[in-house]
Amino acid sequence: MKIFDEKTQWFQDTCAQLCVEWNEGHMRMNIRRSHMLGDSVDAVMSLSRKDLRKLWRFEFIGEMGIDAGGLAREWFEIVCSEIFDPDMGLWMSSVTNQMSMTINPASEYCCDDHLVYYRFLGRVMGKAMFDRQLVRGHMVKHLYKHILGWPIYFKDLESVDEEYYNNLKQLQTMHENGDDISMLCLDFTMTSEIMGIKKEIELVEGGADIEVTNDNFPEYVEACLKYKLMGSVEPQLNELLLGFFDVIPEPLLTIFDYQELELIMCGLPHIDLEDWKAHTEYSGEYEEIGIHHPTVEWFWETLEEFTAELRARLLLFVTGTSGVPSRGFGVLQSNDGNIRNFTIHGVSAEICFYPRAHTCFNRIDLPLYDSKEKLKERLKLAVTMSATGFDIE
Repeated sequence: MKIFDEKTQWFQDTCAQLCVEWNEGHMRMNIRRSHMLGDSVDAVMSLSRKDLRKLWRFEFIGEMGIDAGGLAREWFEIVCSEIFDPDMGLWMSSVTNQMSMTINPASEYCCDDHLVYYRFLGRVMGKAMFDRQLVRGHMVKHLYKHILGWPIYFKDLESVDEEYYNNLKQLQTMHENGDDISMLCLDFTMTSEIMGIKKEIELVEGGADIEVTNDNFPEYVEACLKYKLMGSVEPQLNELLLGFFDVIPEPLLTIFDYQELELIMCGLPHIDLEDWKAHTEYSGEYEEIGIHHPTVEWFWETLEEFTAELRARLLLFVTGTSGVPSRGFGVLQSNDGNIRNFTIHGVSAEICFYPRAHTCFNRIDLPLYDSKEKLKERLKLAVTMSATGFDIE
């Protein structure tokens, strides 16, 4: 298996081969800083696919400056910051992680021509990857999976709507125990509330007339999952993907997993290990002596030995995003919006073979391993295998 750096280099080399030569034409982007987003949308949406792969040179009207790379970086940063801003109404913070953004199902009521902006952002994200620029904005995990064409799993629902996820899990438990699901009088519908108005959504055609029974319960769960993670934002998601693939050929992404895709798009974060340590809490078997427990000491020593990529993967594994809040680990939030520090929870190695993550609580269950080597091996395997969707337990 190729390591992340090798994959990134291959991807960038391939994009360089697809880039239109300078003497075949290049694009000059004239943007008014006071109308940054509007001018940028007009300019980018007027381009052909070939134009999107040409070299872009930016000029802010009325300002002196030759774009040798700095203006382009500034443009990508400003445009992404503006379009991901929740106040614009296109995106909103994930309920489980303030650093991850998810598509606003009500975007059509917040922004005129909202679908144009999603197509535009898709092109900007694709162009950023194509030109080795960074996207200022982390998305929820399942959106990176959609870009890769990966399957969505039931567990992905937890990072979008934890309460709904837990309710479905309770129904699953009832189903597994042989309880009669039909007694709950459920049908294939869901109530959606947008801008204070409640609306009944049929999950399948004629869903209001289909009773949920033990026989069709798996189909009911699948229909709920599809609506929550795709159906409720299908027009917006389609435009985002179309815009992205206007620039990046889809086959080029097959070498990446969804964690790697986030890292190459958003960049490897600067992680201050001392700040991380200072704002970590300990529970379970580690509650009494905390950072002085031998296993915990091995954990921090292992992180010091990890590459920047593996540290970012661990952060993504436990919190749901590789992003670090601008004010550091001291302001990590949980799913209820309150500050919740990164937590290392000690468990017996007999009941938990590999480390487990609880992203809603920024918590990792770390077994009491009997050697640093075993801890390092299993921690590394846990954070890398989580990106494949394969349950190592």
